[in-house]
Amino acid sequence: MSGTPPRHTNTNANSANNVSQRSSCPSLFGATQLSTRRLRSNSGGPLAQDLDNLTPAEMNSIAPPAPVYKIVLTGGPCGGKTTALARLSPYLRERGFEVITCPEAFSLLVSNGMAFDYFGAVDGMDNVVQDTVMDLQIGLEDSFERVLRARGKPGVLLCDRGLMDGSAYMSAEAWDRLLEKRDVQCVSELREGRYNAVFHLVTAAEGAEQYYTLENNAVRTETPELARQLDHMTRNAWVGHPNLKIFDNSTDFERKLQRVVEETAMLVGLPTHLQRVTTKFLLKSEPDLDAFPEDVAFQIFDVEKVYLHEERRRSESISEEYSFIRKRSTTNKEGEVFGSVYGWTAVQKTREGQIIETKRIITKREYNSLFNNRDRARHIVRQKRVSFLWNIQSFTIHIYQEPVSDICILHAQVRSTPDNADEEVAIPPFLEVDHKLETQSEEDDQYGAYHISLKN
Repeated sequence: MSGTPPRHTNTNANSANNVSQRSSCPSLFGATQLSTRRLRSNSGGPLAQDLDNLTPAEMNSIAPPAPVYKIVLTGGPCGGKTTALARLSPYLRERGFEVITCPEAFSLLVSNGMAFDYFGAVDGMDNVVQDTVMDLQIGLEDSFERVLRARGKPGVLLCDRGLMDGSAYMSAEAWDRLLEKRDVQCVSELREGRYNAVFHLVTAAEGAEQYYTLENNAVRTETPELARQLDHMTRNAWVGHPNLKIFDNSTDFERKLQRVVEETAMLVGLPTHLQRVTTKFLLKSEPDLDAFPEDVAFQIFDVEKVYLHEERRRSESISEEYSFIRKRSTTNKEGEVFGSVYGWTAVQKTREGQIIETKRIITKREYNSLFNNRDRARHIVRQKRVSFLWNIQSFTIHIYQEPVSDICILHAQVRSTPDNADEEVAIPPFLEVDHKLETQSEEDDQYGAYHISLKN
């Protein structure tokens, strides 16, 4: 297919490992929660002129006064998605959030009359079904999100699966044809450009086999072996999303659900005992991507991180705060860029050592506007990043390119609570680790982008 970069995995790997990145793609779906003043000054054109004619709800849908978070719950069969959705909705509503649950599009088709024998009835029927599923999913999500934004209160859209899930049920070639037909320029549009977080609940067939059942879902027909295969492909379909969280079956089911609730609380800014800690390891050298195992799916990104100039607010509880914008461009091994998405992050460090982050998806225009307000006392930090899964754990390699070019850090996301030690990290055997960087140590700070960005 014209414009499609080489695959990042072997040709005999699962099709979901082979998610393509297509050429130049600004995010089409990134909803920003910036002020009306910023919208008026930056949007230009008829929109800025017609704002006075909009109703309050219409204005909210364009520039929501409160954040709206969009979370995908996905995973293999019998992973607990339905129960997790039922748990999250009242939890969030009781804490002041407006919540809408977006149903799974494929299940809507099946529950309303589409039979499984449709797939073999006519040649190419599976592609038509997947195209229809994507149409339906986009329509439902966008409509529900518009209602939440118009409401003008903090909101959460809980999506029963997301657009990337379809790639797990199609060959790589069929998926590429579907994206080409729909004029999707880059899979980032369907992944981090659209959703704030992706929660993958691992099938009970992997680690809790005694609880795997087909009885509680009328459209579930998978054997445990097929369920494990689909779970693996679905996980790989979302590799590259910076906020992909995987919930395995290392605990009982109730604790698994509680972990989902705690991650959600952290995302939307609610109090939680869970702390998301990044365990870092200094690598001896930049890894050889050709040496990655054939079944390890990975995505490559160029990242530009720009720290912003702003007046610091004094607070008895906050010891340090800063913000930055980030451009994240999908690339191949040759460095060819196939599209970018943009984000804004504010960081607060409390005097007790807790780190609080607030994130927003922003547009290219907003990124360029904020870029002009960059902190001139700091370098622009540029990195190559490689995201991959290993042993049901998410890793990202940060390879610094500017202002330094001799540092390579492995990041592993782990959980930490007051009652439990940090999760153990199984180091991928195809990487050469020099040593671990102790969390919140002086050495850890020295290897962080915030420190490296400082000009002498």
